[in-house]
Amino acid sequence: MTDDKKEKILGLLSDIERLNQEDAAEGALPGMDAVAGAVSDADEPEDVRVMPMIPLRGLAIFPYMVLHFDIGREKSISALEKAMVRNQMIFLVAQRDADTDLPTKEDFYRVGTIAKIKQMLKLPGDAIRVLVEGVSRGEIHRMVFEVPYFKCAVRQIEEIEYDEIPNRMTALMRSALNKFEEYLSLSPKVSHDIFPSVASVEQPGRLADVITTHLEMKAEGKQSILEAFDPEKRLETLNEILIKEIDILQIEQDINSRVRTQINKTQKEYYLREQLRAIQDELGYGEAIEEEIDEWLGKLAELALPEKLSAKIEKEIKRLSKIQPSSAEGGVIRTYVEWIFALPWHVYTTEETDIAKSQRILDEDHYGLDKVKERILEYLAVMKLSGGLKGPILCLVGPPGVGKTSVAKSIARATGREFVRMSLGGVRDEAEIRGHRRTYIGAIPGRVISAIKEAGTMDPVFLFDEIDKIGNDFRGDPASALLEVLDPEQNKEFTDHYLEIPFDLSKVMFITTANTADTIPRPLLDRMELIEAPSYTEEEKVKIAGQYLVPKKVKEHGLKPESLRISEQVTRSIINYYTRESGVRNLEREIASICRKAARRIVESEVPSVRVTPGNLGSFLGKKRYRYDVIGREDQVGVTTGLAWTAVGGTTLSIEATVLPGKGQLALTGQLGDVMKESAKAGISYIRSISGRLGINERFYKDDDLHIHIPEGATPKDGPSAGVTMCCAMISALTGIPARQDVAMTGEITLRGKVLPVGGVREKVLAAHRAGIRKVLLPTENERDIDEIPANVRRRMEFSLISDADEVLPHVLIRQPKPSARKSPAAGAPGRRALKASAESAEAGPENAD
Repeated sequence: MTDDKKEKILGLLSDIERLNQEDAAEGALPGMDAVAGAVSDADEPEDVRVMPMIPLRGLAIFPYMVLHFDIGREKSISALEKAMVRNQMIFLVAQRDADTDLPTKEDFYRVGTIAKIKQMLKLPGDAIRVLVEGVSRGEIHRMVFEVPYFKCAVRQIEEIEYDEIPNRMTALMRSALNKFEEYLSLSPKVSHDIFPSVASVEQPGRLADVITTHLEMKAEGKQSILEAFDPEKRLETLNEILIKEIDILQIEQDINSRVRTQINKTQKEYYLREQLRAIQDELGYGEAIEEEIDEWLGKLAELALPEKLSAKIEKEIKRLSKIQPSSAEGGVIRTYVEWIFALPWHVYTTEETDIAKSQRILDEDHYGLDKVKERILEYLAVMKLSGGLKGPILCLVGPPGVGKTSVAKSIARATGREFVRMSLGGVRDEAEIRGHRRTYIGAIPGRVISAIKEAGTMDPVFLFDEIDKIGNDFRGDPASALLEVLDPEQNKEFTDHYLEIPFDLSKVMFITTANTADTIPRPLLDRMELIEAPSYTEEEKVKIAGQYLVPKKVKEHGLKPESLRISEQVTRSIINYYTRESGVRNLEREIASICRKAARRIVESEVPSVRVTPGNLGSFLGKKRYRYDVIGREDQVGVTTGLAWTAVGGTTLSIEATVLPGKGQLALTGQLGDVMKESAKAGISYIRSISGRLGINERFYKDDDLHIHIPEGATPKDGPSAGVTMCCAMISALTGIPARQDVAMTGEITLRGKVLPVGGVREKVLAAHRAGIRKVLLPTENERDIDEIPANVRRRMEFSLISDADEVLPHVLIRQPKPSARKSPAAGAPGRRALKASAESAEAGPENAD
């Protein structure tokens, strides 16, 4: 709807509201009648009458014409009701555009027909069927009002009656009758039986009206007859229209005649096809279709496809020549053939095999991710030696923000291939992968084939992003459809439901990304090579910020390199106090925020440069949002330091234990998960088995209550890796021997005191290093993970490998317990020390342990 029409509609609604308010205030007749009351028929000229008006869509009514039509618009119904209340006279006029639902006075013609309402019948759905008889022509003199219905002053046009018809008029009447008789002989839609009644009309004007009512023509043509007030002019216009209509009917008859001479009357289907062909020839389509088919057959020959594929495609092309191109089936075939020729058959990229150059590109785009880079370079080396290798299927698994998606783009750049991406997050329909069959309306190939077409080559780098978030429902299982795509033994003949011909995907280099491999279906996981993309360490984040993020954001914000100075110490403060993530997305946002504020200061204060220091960092980013654990130096009873892995990296855990008089109950607080609670119970059972060696009252599990708490109670925690840490905290509380706070540990404990390996060692050790801890106890079987820790951290840390809980105590307790019978510690004493330690320890905690 245009702005002009919107303004008109709003104006009409405003008038209605104003008049309704006036009616309500004055208690008068309905608002519009009150307006109309000021203008009566007596105030108009003698040939002007005021009456309701109904605009008609696609319909023109003539005088002396009786017909019925349906109305449903509120204005039209209101006008009809007003006419029935008064004298049953109404003015009918055609709309210029039949699609206009809310017409205004500019939307209908000025000339119409004054009619008398003969009958009205209500239909279902609030519509009304009206039977009217045309009385005379009329022309709108002026509009009285437009709401709540159209009311206008109409000048009645009296028909000219001739006592003696002039000779020219007689000639025009005869010509019109002759042409109308010829029209009836050619038209299959109008019966010739009406001709005698039409020929009996004596007055020229009425004869033109009657003939026009029987013509199959648009409303605009009939309106031109209606607007011809002079009978002579009316007959001339009618003769012109009849000549045009007769020519059209003759062409149609010629087409039908040509078809009949070519076919057997018994072959109905063949007859219909030839009739369509004749119509196409008449419209000039035939030659274009033949040329297009010849062009497609030439392209098919150039593709040099296997004989079976070529025969199928050729069959589809030839089918198009036997049906109407504008038909629905013709459109489906045309789209199918166009898709076939749009695919990059036998088009391959000239692959980059310069290993040194590829490594330089990968290093330019990303810092770290050494395993990923190493695997790509290995692939390129094998390609260079062998000259051909099926595309590898790599799955990059890691937390958000570590660069999994962007590294795929770098791989494409390093190998010189095209890059296409398909996000699988939330995909639940198998047709997204394989496409729809052509039996469905609007069917298209799946997104795999569509991406190959977009790439323009048979061997792009194809990224399936977020493959761990793929779903399934009643429409199919996309993960099962991906099995064929990602299997090097099957994807050589991948068949899309739409194309229904095999397509070679074996040269495509597929890369998938996931945050976790746990939710990937097992058969799909078996077809991929997993490469871990671990979270960045603080040192790596500092390097990434200095080499990539800061220069990038400075350039994006229109600053010069010398205009903004961010030191390494500032970067570390941003990482530690304003972000908590495994990747660098939030770090990038914070740097962008600093650049914006620096740009504003440079513009407002006209300073040449801005320097960010740890002292003024708060003025750029506000108060610190996070803080990390710094382990206290005071050794405490019942308090040990554990290590945990979270989605945003490692963290330290301060585990508190206290002994209270009671009946042997165990309290576990801090929103611990079931696995963590079971680890605590396993630790108690182990302590009971060695209580004599530790000098602990053998009845402690009956005489005392144990309470274990892990601070930051609002954060859920779970996992077995805190088992050895909780066991040491309980031993310290039961023996009353303080535990060292500068020693951290991790490991799962068994009932016999064995320490089992855990995951996330790299992140845990980095968290210990950040908290100021210099000694870490690790399970013996985790020795292999020490090599994954950055060299600068390894040099500053001391690692002790433990296989049994007995080996932990000499490292943790400040002195060894004496094996002698003893009572439980004084009720509440260790508990008070533990509570004091908890209050004095640094505030921090994991989001999800292990």
